[in-house]
Amino acid sequence: MIVAGFGFRKDASLGSLTDAFERACVDVMPECIAAPDDKAIRQVFRLFSEEIGVPVRSIPADLLEQQSTVTQSLKSIVERNIGSVAEAAALAAAGPGAQLMTARHISADKLATCALAVKEKS
Repeated sequence: MIVAGFGFRKDASLGSLTDAFERACVDVMPECIAAPDDKAIRQVFRLFSEEIGVPVRSIPADLLEQQSTVTQSLKSIVERNIGSVAEAAALAAAGPGAQLMTARHISADKLATCALAVKEKS
């Protein structure tokens, strides 16, 4: 299973999400996209999901905090108690034993990040 995890600011646009996604997902289409609970319900994220044709997974804060991320963003640590929201969302949604395929990629406007995680099917 491949999951694209996202972190994004409240003023992120569909273009922001698309740009971060395209930077992270070169030649890969994830089975779902994931974001923290409060972000996964945003209209722009739901529209993005519809545009690429994959379902959304909403990740609770406590599950995000359990993930070990490669990136250590001070802003993410202060606001979410996790080094990278995108990386943590991808890992949490993929499930126990998942590994990052790519660390977070940042959109050109710096409003969205996307990372990929994979978990081999057993």
